[in-house]
Amino acid sequence: MRRLVAMAAAVVAGLVVARKVQEQQEEQDLWAQVTDPAPASRPTS
Repeated sequence: MRRLVAMAAAVVAGLVVARKVQEQQEEQDLWAQVTDPAPASRPTS
């Protein structure tokens, strides 16, 4: 029974860590998009 509880706790902890990493990646992607310099406009001829 202890093994089952320990395994369940490990799975929950893994899910929490994975979710936190995903949230941080999404925030980093958002900041990269917001702070990206605007592309240089091409002169039209």
